[in-house]
Amino acid sequence: MHPTLLTRALLTGAALTALTALAACGPPSPDGSGRATTKAAVPAPVKRKPAVDGLPGMPPVLDPKDVYAADRPGRLSPVVKDFPSRVYVPNTESDTVSVIDPKTYEVIETLHVGRQPQHVVPSWDLKTLWVNNNRGHTLTPIDPRTGKAGEPVEVHDPYNLYFTPNGRYAVVMASLDRELVFRDPHTMKRIRTEPVTCYGVNHADFSLDGRYFIVSCEFSGELLKVDTEKMKVVGQQKLPYDGAMPQDVKISPDGKRFYIADMKADGLWIVEGDTFGKPGFLHTGKGTHGLYVSRDSREMYVSNRGEGTVSVFDFAQNKVTRKWRLPDGGSPDMGGVSADGRVLWLSGRYDAEVYALDTRTGRQLARIPVGSGPHGLAVYPQPGRYSLGHTGIFR
Repeated sequence: MHPTLLTRALLTGAALTALTALAACGPPSPDGSGRATTKAAVPAPVKRKPAVDGLPGMPPVLDPKDVYAADRPGRLSPVVKDFPSRVYVPNTESDTVSVIDPKTYEVIETLHVGRQPQHVVPSWDLKTLWVNNNRGHTLTPIDPRTGKAGEPVEVHDPYNLYFTPNGRYAVVMASLDRELVFRDPHTMKRIRTEPVTCYGVNHADFSLDGRYFIVSCEFSGELLKVDTEKMKVVGQQKLPYDGAMPQDVKISPDGKRFYIADMKADGLWIVEGDTFGKPGFLHTGKGTHGLYVSRDSREMYVSNRGEGTVSVFDFAQNKVTRKWRLPDGGSPDMGGVSADGRVLWLSGRYDAEVYALDTRTGRQLARIPVGSGPHGLAVYPQPGRYSLGHTGIFR
């Protein structure tokens, strides 16, 4: 090779070697020392399992030790924070809904709905209130922003209404049809029907992980356990009391137990949810009916319709610690707790009135005349990320 060409080749080889070494060392150090620096390896993100393996599509559980963690005083979702605070009272024998302003304790409007409205139910997405017109076979939507009722939707035998924790289905408690009907939560189109062998399916609550729910059967004194995802009954038991008449259902804050009010046994059945074994029992008062958890998750207010009282049950102590008596008697039934947790609202089923009680003392704050046969009233809005139905079960 010509000497000049050989020299160029050697230089080119040397240059390539130098460039390769430089690339391996990385860019010059920013301190100007000339020493090359290396880039630190970035560890791969660690995928952490959720604390609770919930129903697919369900919002994550905020606190595995407290299913009501999202329900703290004033913790309103952005969806509802601008809604006016109201109490919506379905009057079963007047076919109306009385709308109460909780600040003035006065009825400010009366809405005409379908035949025999039983409950006013917040939708899963919190945007609509559904009036369950049981014998009218319709659901009347109410816009909680304006308080106006919309066009009714045909739904057969809607005694009560729930929503699966992932928001995928509405669950109609078709009491006389003896069915659990899974429907589209917006259009209410029927998707699946699960026939039941008990009588009077009416109230329910969901497990901590949302994978099952417990249902009370009022007229045959039974309980059902239902697989949420499969939409099938997977357990059934008869309550150990002759003439049992189970009503409202609520889960304990730790998610381990279900409490079922019994209007004939005059107290609470306590059932371990996962095992669904033989229940225990706790006496509360005559005609035990509605169950409402305090905003701090420490207590549960139990309405005793047959004696005009409210028992205060302490979860940690597992006992009734106080009992409040309505000063002029009454028939406290269904209701809810105010957004700030200070007032318990209950319908007076047989007295055409609504009661407002101070949750600290049990003192009656107001007694408000409404239509005939007031039943499942809804206090709205309430804290929570989404609704499971009934008169307001929020997570």
